[in-house]
Amino acid sequence: MRLAAGRVITGVVGGDGPATLTITDDRIVSVSPGIAPDTEVLDGVLVPGFVDTHCHGGAGVDFTSPDPDAVLAAIEFHRLHGSTTVFASTVTAPIDEIVAQISRLRPLVEMGEVGGIHLEGPFLAEERKGAHEASLLCDPTIECLERLLEAAAGTIAMVTLAPELAGGVEAVTWLAQRGIVAAIGHSDADAATTRSAVNAGAIVATHLFNAMPSVHHRRPGPVPVLLADERVAVELICDGVHLAPEVVAMAITAAGPQRTILVTDAMSATGQPDGDYRLGALDVRVTDGVARIVQADGSRGPIAGSTLTMSAAVQFVVGLGIPIEDVVMMASVTPARVHGLADVGALAPGRRADACLLDPSGRLLRVLRRGVWL
Repeated sequence: MRLAAGRVITGVVGGDGPATLTITDDRIVSVSPGIAPDTEVLDGVLVPGFVDTHCHGGAGVDFTSPDPDAVLAAIEFHRLHGSTTVFASTVTAPIDEIVAQISRLRPLVEMGEVGGIHLEGPFLAEERKGAHEASLLCDPTIECLERLLEAAAGTIAMVTLAPELAGGVEAVTWLAQRGIVAAIGHSDADAATTRSAVNAGAIVATHLFNAMPSVHHRRPGPVPVLLADERVAVELICDGVHLAPEVVAMAITAAGPQRTILVTDAMSATGQPDGDYRLGALDVRVTDGVARIVQADGSRGPIAGSTLTMSAAVQFVVGLGIPIEDVVMMASVTPARVHGLADVGALAPGRRADACLLDPSGRLLRVLRRGVWL
């Protein structure tokens, strides 16, 4: 297969302009400048497929569901919205249940359907628990981590934890030494503890600003440290609900596209009508597309994940006036690089033939995965 477009953003330095891709089976064989003769010319901007490294489900299904066919349908839903690579994120649950969830997801990672497993909980701060059941939270002991990693057999890509918990910084070191991304999130840490965790090997901020203290001029908390440190990549949920547009623009300016990762944090209600859903052990009600925990008295509590897709996130950020090449970096290139995904995140020889076709406003037109148009 040969594809060409008047603008191809390859994700490689200098790769932005007219180009022709040659694809054999599921791989890119070559990327040549200009439009080759007798080649299908696509009307739009061709970019690498999106890489969503924080996603809980969609199409009415949680990724931790015991029904593998339903999970595959949820993954396919996100692929149709541009996420040609998706991590399966869990939520806080009893350790035995998390082990069972890992055991169900592990074959999907090994088959290449899921890019990796992201454990979000149970090693979170109760003060910043968000949509996690407080009674199930616990400290990150090495014994517990060893049990989870044994069940995963190399399929866990990232663990989110609060470094101020007992053993938190030690857990960061332990994870980093094993090639697992340690992410700071759902944390009430002060600036010093945050800096200690980064020095210990934490390289990602889980949905920056959300589920962590706001910046105070005398008590800065984790946000300024995470934004300023060149070793840390920051996740942003760009749905217009989790973060105000001004905050999104500020964070991108501070961290730069090379350290910003667009994520969905999508839950099962993504792509579904408003109504009642479950997220882990908690009841969630979606109203006007916004998911919130249902409190004991029936009132709406904290935000519970999102109903965002990567295609919507990309279009939202382009709409803020961020150059489309920078948005592509945040949606594809940076997450792949930070998480060591060598097969994806760029249109380059030897990489997987995963691509999205966008219009100049960032709207998704078509999706190519493994050399096949979805």
